[in-house]
Amino acid sequence: MNMSYETERLKLEILTPSSMRQVLEFQLRNKELFERYEPTRPENFYTLNHQQSLLKCELKLAMKLSTIRFYVFKKEAPSQIIGTVCLHDVLRMPYCCCEIGYKFDHAYHHQGYAREAVVKALDIAFLELGLHRVFARVVPENAPSVRLLESLGFVQEGLEHGCTQIQGVWTDHLRYGLLSPYEVRS
Repeated sequence: MNMSYETERLKLEILTPSSMRQVLEFQLRNKELFERYEPTRPENFYTLNHQQSLLKCELKLAMKLSTIRFYVFKKEAPSQIIGTVCLHDVLRMPYCCCEIGYKFDHAYHHQGYAREAVVKALDIAFLELGLHRVFARVVPENAPSVRLLESLGFVQEGLEHGCTQIQGVWTDHLRYGLLSPYEVRS
């Protein structure tokens, strides 16, 4: 697996701890948006030290191919993070699956960037990691994310009640799954 991939308009990169300022800026720009859909952050989350520690951890996990977070950049603006797409909790046989998650800067919504990055991440999951299945969780109120998943062929598999604690409240999530389009099935 590579540390960097490209699509038509984007560059997806696994970052090193030296990118902590870029990551912190991305998180701060989108704090209000991201906190609507993500678990409560520790008090020190929005600090350089914490972001550096997270990047160290993410790099180690990527080397083990257990969690791979790609930071997304526009090719024409390679120093500003516009989103992330993550393949996490990668399981090998007999499951051969992982969960996918993504988030994009509010200024880059509705421009196809999330779709482009997620498609590339799915190709990596199925073709390079050899996974059989990718699943996603999304709060029912996140209509743009639901539309994205469904447009990519993900099938709604059910509702996970009280799945994740977000800002102190146990929140239901829709669960979506996608089987590898590259496998032959009988």
